[in-house]
Amino acid sequence: MTLEVLEKEFSVCRIASVNEVDFNSAPYFLSRTDDEISLVCESGKEPKDVLARESGWRGLRVKGSLDFSLVGVLAGITDSLARAGVALFAVSTYQTDYVFVKAGDFEKACAALEKSGRKIAEKKL
Repeated sequence: MTLEVLEKEFSVCRIASVNEVDFNSAPYFLSRTDDEISLVCESGKEPKDVLARESGWRGLRVKGSLDFSLVGVLAGITDSLARAGVALFAVSTYQTDYVFVKAGDFEKACAALEKSGRKIAEKKL
């Protein structure tokens, strides 16, 4: 399995509304539940109505499309990072999974993932 490096730095935010979200800035991840709206976006492109923000995240994307019948893809990644003592924030889309780690842990995370047999590839976004 190959993980692609997302070259941008990201922020994980809790926002009041989607009114000021820059929907033209990709990638971003938006989720809404009955009691919150969360946004992962490029650092510096956070909306003005941020209620809480955690900046300084780096991202990795599982390369290719994942079939819904696959089992344990994200579990294997999170297990490797947990064993290395690296906290993460995960996002899944229809096609694949994304994992974000704090920038200070990024090299440690990549080393742990490579040690577990995954390839890390550079990807420009």
